[in-house]
Amino acid sequence: MRLHRLILSRLNLRPVRLGEIVRRLSGLVRSVKGATRDRKTQPSFWAIAHSAFLAVVISSGLVAHWAVPIYAQDVPNVLKMGTSADYKPFEFHDTSSGQDTIVGFDVDIAKRIAQDLGSPLEIVDMDFNGLIPALQSKRVDFVMAGMTPTPERRKNVDFSQIYYESKNTIIAKQDKNLTTVESLKGKTIGSQLGSTQEEFVKKIPGINSVNRNKVGELIQEIKSNRIDAAVVEDTIVKGYIGVYPDLAFTVVESTEEQGSAIAFLKGSTLVDPFNKVLATMRKDGSLERYAKKWFEDQGKPAGIGFQQIAASIPYILGGIWVTLAFTLVSAVLGFLWAIVLALCKISTIKPLRWLANAYTSIFRGTPLILQIALVYFATPQLIGYDIPAFQAGVIAFALNSGAYVSETLRAGIMAVDKGQQEAAMSLGVPYRLMMGDIILPQALKNILPALANEGINLLKDSALVSTIGAADLLRRANIVGAEKYLYFEPLIIAGVVYYVLIMLLTAGTSLLERRLQRSA
Repeated sequence: MRLHRLILSRLNLRPVRLGEIVRRLSGLVRSVKGATRDRKTQPSFWAIAHSAFLAVVISSGLVAHWAVPIYAQDVPNVLKMGTSADYKPFEFHDTSSGQDTIVGFDVDIAKRIAQDLGSPLEIVDMDFNGLIPALQSKRVDFVMAGMTPTPERRKNVDFSQIYYESKNTIIAKQDKNLTTVESLKGKTIGSQLGSTQEEFVKKIPGINSVNRNKVGELIQEIKSNRIDAAVVEDTIVKGYIGVYPDLAFTVVESTEEQGSAIAFLKGSTLVDPFNKVLATMRKDGSLERYAKKWFEDQGKPAGIGFQQIAASIPYILGGIWVTLAFTLVSAVLGFLWAIVLALCKISTIKPLRWLANAYTSIFRGTPLILQIALVYFATPQLIGYDIPAFQAGVIAFALNSGAYVSETLRAGIMAVDKGQQEAAMSLGVPYRLMMGDIILPQALKNILPALANEGINLLKDSALVSTIGAADLLRRANIVGAEKYLYFEPLIIAGVVYYVLIMLLTAGTSLLERRLQRSA
């Protein structure tokens, strides 16, 4: 058993080079020899055979580890890929089966790279303009989102070699005849926020430059005549050709380097292994096969209007439960927090009143969407906790709702006849029991309509969590719109669902109010 333990003590299952394998085996042999010399008796045949067998197994394992490419040794156990899955066919949500799966050209390449490097792949979806901040805060290991390695971006992150070359394309209504860069002079031109096309548009002299978060939004701006044209990547344009025949698409020639590359944290050790896998994929034809798979036969819709999204309607409706859960949890936590704030506001302790009023002033005086963004993006940097989008939304909404409801609740408490409070105090009723059993029930009855209105606002405002990636009703509608190259149809479905939910909430509140009036 001593030999067995000694051999196992030499085992270290991390990837090693051949020279280190030789050194370990040499040390193992010397240790075995020393152990046998220390024994009073010679080892038995079975002990020697057992030790030899273990040595062969261990050496085989070490050689197997050494056989793994040396460039894969610094790869994390799980590769986290950051992307913006609204950029079909590079990356987008496939909801045709009722399930949500992120697929696309970039996703296939990332899966192949992860497979060759021996690590599972985890995809993190977010808005495009948040990808580099997520990389810098180490929420993801690399970014693939059709991103071009511009000089400005190279100052902040490292890039792999370009794995797909692309060109800029002008989109405009056919009757406007905007087909060259020169023809755009004096026009309003749009581009996607944070993209290389945005930088390209800014360099065009004599135009009014605007930007939007998504390519689909640019298309709708063109159709509504708010902008004259937009510049987007040629590969993305292919998907819109069959859907919008009234638009013209013209490729713009450029002398600058254009194409898609993988972004990494500055100084990342992943650049070299990723480049080697990309080189292998280029040699074996994998990149060309993926390009043919995703870039050919784009923009040929099956049916028109709602027919195109019929298969994805169950996926959109699945967001109802996320929206209701978010609203319910936020409302309950916000109401409990509002009670604390209201009691502080009517307290005789001045510091408590000052803090409660200052808190209310801050949360009522700043936009809710700003509060959501701060909770979601600042929490990982302040305390190191990678907070999920749902939790971040609940916290932000509960804190915000508590500020508003506390004022309503304070007004309801102040509306209760002061004689009841004085009577309870004269009878020796403790303050906690007086507020819980006498004052608050009457205050809640008085402010029920205001609370119902706050609940309705909370349900509608819950759509804001879609900005941080929570898969609520509106987020799912936008995902389907990006997948099908449509805009209004998915939003109309989401709007109808929101209206039905709010009507049900209103009816339930009215019923409760009538029952309370009868019990008075």
